[in-house]
Amino acid sequence: MLAMSFATLIYEKSDDGGIAWVTLNRPERLNALNVQMRDDLFEVVSAIREDPDVRVVIFKGAGERAFCAGADLTEFGSAPSPVIARQVRWERDVWGLLVTTPKPMIAAVHGFCLGSGLELSMTCDMRIATDDARFGLPEVGLGIIPAAGGSQTLPRIVGRGRALEIVLTGDFIDAQEAYRTGLINRIVSRADLYPTAEAMARRIMEKDPVVVQAAKMAIIRGLDLPLPEGIKLESQYVGLTLPRRKRKG
Repeated sequence: MLAMSFATLIYEKSDDGGIAWVTLNRPERLNALNVQMRDDLFEVVSAIREDPDVRVVIFKGAGERAFCAGADLTEFGSAPSPVIARQVRWERDVWGLLVTTPKPMIAAVHGFCLGSGLELSMTCDMRIATDDARFGLPEVGLGIIPAAGGSQTLPRIVGRGRALEIVLTGDFIDAQEAYRTGLINRIVSRADLYPTAEAMARRIMEKDPVVVQAAKMAIIRGLDLPLPEGIKLESQYVGLTLPRRKRKG
């Protein structure tokens, strides 16, 4: 397995190059997301998007306690001015990069998955979690609102009413509740977490990558459209994939 280390991440590719493993690597801070991690994520995800060998991406967290416990609050006191912050976000919009990535992405979650950590997992297409995982968006209790897409991604996954309850109360939910609401796809043991994520990735890799990415983007982009427009979008993607079927036939 090919591995590359960044200040806050470990990036690995499977021996066949098809699976990219991205490990949030600040276990001493429960993998809290800081500015450096945002920049590292931007660099890694940009590379993944351009790498023709990578077919599926799996995100995970280092250490025993957390996937990611949210934003690093120790950086709040040294936050840049709003003008600079907007410029940096535009130049390094990692969240926009993630949600527009056509390659399938899986979040393998254990322990705490809070704030920006939950938001990161929600930019993924599937979430597999251990039975000890805990999820939440506590930002409102800190005097802010979710700032990494959570107010938009959460209701698209669990529905308006449940999303409002999670955001406005700030209450944590366990893996069973997350599964019931559709926030996660599967609950597994800690020992089975990464093998299950890899097995799912390999099932996806059995399919034509162009067709897989077309199917993903038809669903993702279609969610933002009225149904008639979504049907038209689907037809456009069908038109892109039909020639590949004919060649295989």
